[in-house]
Amino acid sequence: MASAGVLANLIDTVYYPYTGCRSTLQVLDEFGGEGGSQMSVIILRSLIDNWYLVLAFIVIVILLCILIKMPAILKYRKKYMYYVVRTCCLMLSAVCIVAGIRGGLAHNIRPITMSNAYQYVKTPAQAAAILNTPFCIIRTLDNEDMKVPAYFDQEQLESIYTPVITPDSTATFRPLNVVVLILESFGSEYIGSMNPGTEGIHDCTPFMDTLINRSLTFETSLANGRKSIDAMPSVLSGIPMLKDHLFLTPTIMSKEITGLAKELGTKGYYSAFFHGADNGSMGFQSFSKVIGYNDYYGMEDFVKKPEYGGNAMFDGYWAIWDEEFLQYMCDMIGTFSEPFLASAFTASSHHPYNVPERYQSTYPAEGNLPIYRGIRYSDNALKLFFEKASKQPWFNNTLFVMTADHTNLSEHPDYQSDYGKFRVPIIFYCPSDSLRGKRDAIAQQSDIYPSILGYLGYDRSVISFGQDLFNTPDSATWAATLQNGLYSYYMGDYVLQFDGENETGLFSYKKDPTLKQNLKGSDPQIEQKMLKKLKALIQQYIIYMTSK
Repeated sequence: MASAGVLANLIDTVYYPYTGCRSTLQVLDEFGGEGGSQMSVIILRSLIDNWYLVLAFIVIVILLCILIKMPAILKYRKKYMYYVVRTCCLMLSAVCIVAGIRGGLAHNIRPITMSNAYQYVKTPAQAAAILNTPFCIIRTLDNEDMKVPAYFDQEQLESIYTPVITPDSTATFRPLNVVVLILESFGSEYIGSMNPGTEGIHDCTPFMDTLINRSLTFETSLANGRKSIDAMPSVLSGIPMLKDHLFLTPTIMSKEITGLAKELGTKGYYSAFFHGADNGSMGFQSFSKVIGYNDYYGMEDFVKKPEYGGNAMFDGYWAIWDEEFLQYMCDMIGTFSEPFLASAFTASSHHPYNVPERYQSTYPAEGNLPIYRGIRYSDNALKLFFEKASKQPWFNNTLFVMTADHTNLSEHPDYQSDYGKFRVPIIFYCPSDSLRGKRDAIAQQSDIYPSILGYLGYDRSVISFGQDLFNTPDSATWAATLQNGLYSYYMGDYVLQFDGENETGLFSYKKDPTLKQNLKGSDPQIEQKMLKKLKALIQQYIIYMTSK
């Protein structure tokens, strides 16, 4: 068991820089859909890249075997003393174990959780140093058992916050085609146009920079999670990851969940989801069916089209290269009847950030982070997709929505805080409409689903833990994230942090993006307002997630 704990912690020294939080039981399920041979290649590559950790593990295990010895067997002069001593030792051990698990023996002490770490740090980012990975895994063993907090009674709750989004009664439905692109690891840090006036930004997205100039974006735009599996429910169903618990679990997957495909299906839309990995990868195919997509196109379907290169276009680790797969997607869209919904999840900008052989000299390693070349390659693949799409008859009648699944490696201080680690682009682009500029508003991934419906003039109420950005004033927009058991709630110029029981901090994130100056207690009125809204959001969320 000790060796397993050491192994988990060593693995997290590699994985933590990508997720920004300690791994929980989620990580075991996150890659559960990957093929065995594919995962073998990924694991082998990781072992080679991190050989020094493999060596450290071997040395630590050897030391454990040498240093941990079984105690000498005590000999008792009288037999009954054996039972007395052993019984006392057992009882004392039981008391110590219970005290360790609970954090004490007083009746008012509750078992420690991941959120307790925030009591002993100055900044939330330091909590991961106090936590350890085995503990986080153990604390999420029962991750499907969520208890509804009793912050408010039902009447109060409904008056403060409801996830029911009511449509504009005066709107007329417009059957525009919809294309949603979830871009692997495209954090805002790599996009120059998302950082005007910020020194030290490594701009890797010349095409996206030009596209943003023709699109609608937002002053603050955030992912709702830090893993790929968090993005799909947030973006396409308006259900963010607001509990330390994997969304794509059997219990949740069995719920009657709606989403963009199911709602647009009532208006006669055909829908398809595209992802260039194995068809079972990440649980995307299963979830796409749950929320109403008609068809799913993955690697197995791509290789049946030899004109795109077949198996030779597999990147050797995760999926088909973005360029070929997006070209395939564009051609497939051309065969769909309008109106349609097409969604895609790209893959090439994922670790290990390789590029195709023919692009090795075009996109060499650059800057201080290996991800830069991967982002630059995928940005070019996106450019080629739009160049091809712009020549198609369906292009001008289409709303394009783009975001990243999560952030990734970072070197700029503004992107290494609990705020920066969630900053991703949210882009609305419609060639035939006047969607332009940057709104002084807060946007999050879970806003995308209701906002698309609102933009189209959808006439039915939907459940979403986001907001319709097209029918919400800038001053009323908000966002919520969760990391290591700590909630962050954004409203106006402030972000409030809450561990489920107590407020832990208030920060002026626009002026202080690194979240160094805790303003807790400086403005009780705004703090109470934000805390009240956040508690209502959490309570409504868990009610929904635990209902049948």
